[in-house]
Amino acid sequence: MRWRLVALALLGIAGCGVFGAFEYGRARLIAPGPLAQAREVVVPHGSPALVADALAQAGVVDDGRELYVAAVLTRGEGSLHAAEFAFPAHASLRQVLTILRTAKPVQHLVTIPEGLTAAQIFSLLQHADALTGETPLPAEGAVLPQSYAFERGATRASILERAEAAMQRTLATVWSKREEDLPLASPQDLLVLASIVERETARPAERPLVAAVFLNRLRKGMKLQSDPTVAYAVSNGQNSADRALTHGDLDMSSPYNTYRIGGLPPGPIGSPGLAALQAVAQPARSDFLYFVADGSGGHIFSTTLEEHNRNVARWRTGTTP
Repeated sequence: MRWRLVALALLGIAGCGVFGAFEYGRARLIAPGPLAQAREVVVPHGSPALVADALAQAGVVDDGRELYVAAVLTRGEGSLHAAEFAFPAHASLRQVLTILRTAKPVQHLVTIPEGLTAAQIFSLLQHADALTGETPLPAEGAVLPQSYAFERGATRASILERAEAAMQRTLATVWSKREEDLPLASPQDLLVLASIVERETARPAERPLVAAVFLNRLRKGMKLQSDPTVAYAVSNGQNSADRALTHGDLDMSSPYNTYRIGGLPPGPIGSPGLAALQAVAQPARSDFLYFVADGSGGHIFSTTLEEHNRNVARWRTGTTP
């Protein structure tokens, strides 16, 4: 029973009598705490005394000694855990202890948008404050764009491992459900073309049509002539030239310049999302061979060069086809 006497002494209520002491203790246990606004606090590994001191310093409790005593008195309810926890405003000692014993740690999210290059993903993870450790440079196109939840202190390498595994699983699934007549020899080919489709249009409804254009061109032995592949080459893998492409750019010597090379470039030009992968695996059924921007974020598609040239001329003059 010595721990009970220690508790009474720490609470400063030894002279109140046993009944009064425990009544006072129960009242203190449920009394509103000092935290003015909800707050996330990193609870360190260590003894209950260390945890109590950390929460007192963070303003979650008035007196770390009270939290320590409450933890001792209720130790049969479980151990205190170390992690980043969310504490509500004016959390009582009882609420604080429940959180320390049963709550899930705060989940952070890092979102990798569709179409980013390996260099851009590296920079994004490098600036994610809740992550730790060095950032490995992923292979181009190896990461599946989506949001990844993690606890504070997770490593950047672990996020990349999860994102790369997610892409491998997703690509395998999409490849297994592809149309049988695609002019693609491997899942890697699908990944490469999907990365181009991802950069060509931001409109979900257009992706299957854009994919159909490129697949039709591959079947006919036509060059893909995709501006994003040239931008990737010009920007040294950043996928943004920060300026309009010039005729000189379109004529540059690069294995990624699809105005000069036949077929697909040697690798992806970014990380395509699931929708772009699916668009290539199951493209729209059409005879389109060309498309040009319509001036409003979409594209106008055509089957003949003559029709395409008219659409280009209208786009340049700002008129709607």
